[in-house]
Amino acid sequence: MLGTLHPRERLVEDDLMARFGLKRHAVRNALAELEQMGLVERKRNIGALVKAYTIEEVEHLYEVRELLETYCVRLIQLPVPEERLQTLLSIQHAHDDAVERSDLRQLFRLNVRFHRELFSLAKNPVLVEAISNHAQRAHSMRSSTIAMPSQLERSRQDHWELINALRGGDVEALVSLCRGHLSPSKEAYIQAQKLRAGPVDKLSAAR
Repeated sequence: MLGTLHPRERLVEDDLMARFGLKRHAVRNALAELEQMGLVERKRNIGALVKAYTIEEVEHLYEVRELLETYCVRLIQLPVPEERLQTLLSIQHAHDDAVERSDLRQLFRLNVRFHRELFSLAKNPVLVEAISNHAQRAHSMRSSTIAMPSQLERSRQDHWELINALRGGDVEALVSLCRGHLSPSKEAYIQAQKLRAGPVDKLSAAR
């Protein structure tokens, strides 16, 4: 999620046991849970790998995410009560501080909290859980942008614009912002996949 591991990179059980001081069964349980989350895949005779999504899979996942998230914000009753806005503001101030310090771990956690709080304003917990589940599958895709200062700043500004749209009661702005907020990580991941596949494609074409 933080970009320290890349798609298709192997996750060796012995290395993980040594790194985290865990027994083998604990490592295997963790890998199984990460596989269910869509972050790890297992291949016969290879073992566990960081999940690599095809460009088509990325497009499909983000189409569903856009549908869920834009529909969700349309359900929010505006204007939003001030106490709910204050909760979002508190999270976002902490997010600003994490951007300033380039604290990627804290940024990741606060970003998840911000969006869950935002979507919970629709008062549909089943929809919020569906959004969270699909966002979880995209966590590894966000690794393409999470360490880029320009994208961190864009994300920070997007959050503030979302808050301002809530304050202004502008549902169309909320929808547009949610849609645009998804684009950078998707496009960066697709571009990275194309760069990785480039030499292979050229070799195949030559044959």
